[in-house]
Amino acid sequence: MSPVSGPTVSSRAQAETADAGGPRAAGGESGRETQIIAIYGKGGIGKSFTLANLSYMMARQGLRVLLIGCDPKSDTTSLLFGGRACPTIIDTSARKKLAGEDVAIGDVCFKRDGVYAMELGGPEVGRGCGGRGIIHGFEILDKLGFQEWDFDFVLLDFLGDVVCGGFGLPIARDMCQKVIVVGSNDLQSLYVVNNVCSAVEYFRRLGGSVGVAGMVINKDDGTGEAQAYADKAGVPVLATIPADEDIRRKSANYQIVGHPDSDWGPLFATLARNVAEAPPLHPDALTQDELLGLFKAEEVGRDVVLEPATASDMRGGKVVERASLEVVYDPA
Repeated sequence: MSPVSGPTVSSRAQAETADAGGPRAAGGESGRETQIIAIYGKGGIGKSFTLANLSYMMARQGLRVLLIGCDPKSDTTSLLFGGRACPTIIDTSARKKLAGEDVAIGDVCFKRDGVYAMELGGPEVGRGCGGRGIIHGFEILDKLGFQEWDFDFVLLDFLGDVVCGGFGLPIARDMCQKVIVVGSNDLQSLYVVNNVCSAVEYFRRLGGSVGVAGMVINKDDGTGEAQAYADKAGVPVLATIPADEDIRRKSANYQIVGHPDSDWGPLFATLARNVAEAPPLHPDALTQDELLGLFKAEEVGRDVVLEPATASDMRGGKVVERASLEVVYDPA
């Protein structure tokens, strides 16, 4: 399967991205244009599972794929490498700097069966901003020569339920051509999906070119809310991954299921093809009421009535009379 070229990155976005130190569509020595795709979703929804298997399938199809984990949990590559945690760019950079050494490709990029992968990492809890860590990681990628790397696809794994600037960088700065969202049939995951679509809409109004290529429905239990969202928002469904015990068990054991010999091979082969060919679209984000309307009222508490509190409520039922400070003038 030959890769499908995405849109070129605008000169405005290239200038801004250069300031941010982030990646752009690179040609490499072959002159081909790399598709840079950012994948977003709620924490725990299965982004890392989807990307590890997708990247593995793409590599088995003969494509050159780079997988970059941009989630501070650094779990993107764990499944790909059978549970092994690879050194993160942030930690390695800090260690090398203390030793007076430069970071080399072999320090942070590792490969398995044709997939190249690395983790940006992030600060320890309470010791820094994860979004700033993402920006710093991209600056290091630029210093390592990202613009000269030669890949068909670069897949970026981003946490979707964090809204600070670093995590929105690919959308805000046109650092990718398209976005893919991962969701399931639950309100919280679709809330995150909808937020990402809203961000894409917002930055397109400001002149950005990033679009939403589609949605992957993970852990599908057949209730249909995610499909209903996709239909209403105008977002194509690229693949539906069932809530299957075999997938759950193998994923928990850090096993890849997205290879040609697996029972799930055809599913991920279709996903790989759809990811490559899907154009960046302009989604129609839903309002909060429209999002709630996808679910039965008893499931989301839509029938709850907002009852205003009173000053008496706030004081435990005690009413305190206070003299008014208002100046009242007698009639002349």
